[in-house]
Parts: sequence; structure tokens; C-alpha cells
Amino acid sequence: MNDDNTEQAADGPHEEGKLVTAVGERDEKGPKVVVAVAAAVFVVVLTLAWNAVSYRLHGALNSYYFVLSLFLSINLLIACWEMCLYLRHDQVVERARYWRELRASTGRNPAVGFLTAAIPLRRVCSPTVWADVWAAYALYDDAYTRRSTFGFNADIGNGFFTPIPSMILLAALTTGFMPATFAGILGIALFWQWVYVSSLYAVSVWVAGTHEPLPRATRWLYVWGPNAVWIVVPLLGLFVSARLILDGAYAIVGH
Repeated sequence: MNDDNTEQAADGPHEEGKLVTAVGERDEKGPKVVVAVAAAVFVVVLTLAWNAVSYRLHGALNSYYFVLSLFLSINLLIACWEMCLYLRHDQVVERARYWRELRASTGRNPAVGFLTAAIPLRRVCSPTVWADVWAAYALYDDAYTRRSTFGFNADIGNGFFTPIPSMILLAALTTGFMPATFAGILGIALFWQWVYVSSLYAVSVWVAGTHEPLPRATRWLYVWGPNAVWIVVPLLGLFVSARLILDGAYAIVGH
């Protein structure tokens, strides 16, 4: 990722009467891309690439493989964001204040504001840009503004430690380059930790009561819903991994 230390957090939600987004939406010249589009393109291109290779090698598409390749591709993107959470945590704390002031003064939804912001293409790989996803999310769970919390440390752990095993597992599910039993063992280790950590995060939010001030729809859209994905899909991954071990073959994923 490119280091973009020149981009500083705004002191408040407005600059010269113009709304300034947390990712630095100013009158910068050059082509721009919407944050949500940039993220979607990364996931779609990566997922389609894996499935194209799998189809080329095995002559068929497989629903289990597609779901897991999509999930693992999304996790790779989020892992990058989680690295940014660690590398730019001071900025996350500062920008969380920005989003709080913006919502108070304009009523604007922080998540929507971040995802719909337009950024210059030259900044697509800037950790300064992607750290701001946590600043916006901190209004729903302020654990990400404190290094001592479970949520913060669980996410940076995922960011730094799961990308390489995820890529190895994806390559194995795609090409079968390692024995299916070994791939299944790796899958069990990866998917179980997602089920366990995500469940524990949900419990920590519930016990701490940080969800209580949020409207019910907001809880499900930004807290329970996304967290449920990181439990349900890994449960499917556990099933597929168990089949790889028990069958000793990749038939469950189409080859």
C-alpha cells in the first residue's frame, strides 16, 4: 500500500462551506472512483479470476467453491483494511470525531458517507483512505478507537495472519496442488477461528451493551448482519473442509 502521510484529517465537518469527506473529497484533479465501487471491483475481479481458473481446469462451476472463493476474496480486502486500522489508528480516532460531528450537524449516515465518497485513482491504495472505514464504523462500535479492546485486536489479528493461509487454501481448492486432506485441515483451522472469533465479538458487543443506543435497523445492518456472515459462511467452510478430509478428494468443490 502507498503511504499517504500528506493527507491530514479535517478539523471539522466543513471546509469553506463545502462538505469534506473523511477520505478527502476535495477539488483534486484527475480521474476519481467511488469508494464502494473500488472495493466491489477488487472483490469481483478476484472472485471471477479464481472461478475462471477453476472452470478452465475442471470444466464446471461449483456453488460451494464459488461461495468460499467469494468469502475468502472479501476477507482479503477486509484484511487490508484491518492492517490500515493498525497502521493508521491515530487517524481513526481523529476521524471518528469528524464523523460524529458530521452526523450531529447534518444527520448524514457515516457508512453511506464513506462508501459514496469519490477518491482520486492515485489514492486507491492509500492506507489513509481505507483506515477511514473504521472511523466511520466507530460510531456503531467505538471499540475500534481503543487499542485495548477485543474488537480492535481480533480484527488486526485477522488482518495480519489470515491472508497467506487464505491464499494457500484458495489455491488448493482451485488447483488441487496439495492433498485434499491437508487442504481440509487448513480449512478447519481457518474457518473455525472465524466462527469462534466472530461469535465472541458478537457476545462482547452484547455484554458491553454498545448496541443498545443504536436503532434496531442500524444494529442489524451494521453490526449483527455483517457479523452473521462471518459465522454462517465459515460454518459452510467447516462442512466443506470436513468433506475434504473424510473423502480424501476435492469432489465437494467440483474436481
